[in-house]
Amino acid sequence: MGRVENKVVVITGAGSWLGKADALRLSEEGAKLVLTDINEAEGRRTGEECEGEASFFAQDGKDESSWPRLIETTIAAFGRLDVLVNNAGNSHIANIESASTDQWHDILRVHLDGTFFGCRSAIPEMTKSGGGSIINMSSVAALVGLSPYLAYSTAKGGIRSMTKSIAIYCREKKNLNRCNSIHPGSVETPMGQHAMRGVAATLEEGRERYRNGIPLKEIGEPDDIAYAVLYLASDEAKYVTGQERTVDGGIMLS
Repeated sequence: MGRVENKVVVITGAGSWLGKADALRLSEEGAKLVLTDINEAEGRRTGEECEGEASFFAQDGKDESSWPRLIETTIAAFGRLDVLVNNAGNSHIANIESASTDQWHDILRVHLDGTFFGCRSAIPEMTKSGGGSIINMSSVAALVGLSPYLAYSTAKGGIRSMTKSIAIYCREKKNLNRCNSIHPGSVETPMGQHAMRGVAATLEEGRERYRNGIPLKEIGEPDDIAYAVLYLASDEAKYVTGQERTVDGGIMLS
């Protein structure tokens, strides 16, 4: 316990699934949290379930004007910022021929704009505190591309490259900030379950087909990703930056 004791952490998209798992795990390990989500009810519920200090800030991450206010709120509450988890995301199932322009722009704005605004806003405050950790949620889709998730794969690939560019920038500036990305594989989330339903008559049949294609023979759980977030947020990862951490049951080994 206490792996991130008293670290001040902002988590976007904390209302459900991966973001909620991140929040609960970090709170158990002593972090002070500022949680954001476009769904205020779900975001506040996550905060109520956290063990330690946790406040909620209603935010649409692709709204540039929300970020200075979020950072100001965080500093006013806790006096510093140590970790940013850019987790907020969305998805549309559409390939190169079926994707609409609106769907394309929506996915890119949520993932790329939101992550960009977050990183740009967090770095100055992290630098004041002697350096911090930025954790950007990408996907194995960034590494291989998924035909039914064209815009999503593109956005996650952009996050992967953005992460490395930011890590290099921080190295050049010698500001001691770290920036890494996490790349989940098949996880029990609405997006994952939708994909499973798409390959079989029922969710359970689809789940079994997915299991058979995973070397470790298990579908990932949100906590599997949260443990990776915990590591990168902690001082255990003080020598890790510019890396992509794949959490996929061995799929990328195939």
